[in-house]
Amino acid sequence: MSRLKQIYDKEVRAKLKDELGLKNINQVPKMERIVINCVTRDCVQNGKIAESIMNDLACIAGQKAVVARAKKSIASFKVREGQALGAFVTLRGKVMYEFLDRLVNISLPRVRDFKGVSPKSFDGRGNYSMGMKEQIIFPEINYDKIDKIRGLGISFVTTADSNEHGRALLKALGMPFREK
Repeated sequence: MSRLKQIYDKEVRAKLKDELGLKNINQVPKMERIVINCVTRDCVQNGKIAESIMNDLACIAGQKAVVARAKKSIASFKVREGQALGAFVTLRGKVMYEFLDRLVNISLPRVRDFKGVSPKSFDGRGNYSMGMKEQIIFPEINYDKIDKIRGLGISFVTTADSNEHGRALLKALGMPFREK
């Protein structure tokens, strides 16, 4: 079992139940999944870039990425239906907690001039999204083997009902939110 999952089960659930004033331990919010995606315009000109993105995401996430394809054609962007645009990976269970642990404790402190993540990026239902400007903050990525520095989008999907519950869950799991 992941270290962060054990901390959640033993300490965080009971603490959040008291802190949020919930009556039942099953009402405490929990992580459902983490989605990491990388979509770039370069894939429109060169389809092999999607493979490079898939390899980077596989190194970062620890499981194989899936190609993100266009759902419909858009002539002004020179995009055709079914064309590869990037890749994404969905993490659940043990792999999700291990990724969150590595992100919070290893990767985020490597960001230049890091002051914390924005507390405003919640969607209204307790889910949090953040963007990374470069994939090289992850120690799994070999700097010599990347062809171009690309950004990533990371979405944390929780079972929380509100932004406050989602923020309390992520903060208890170690997410370094910027102070207002």
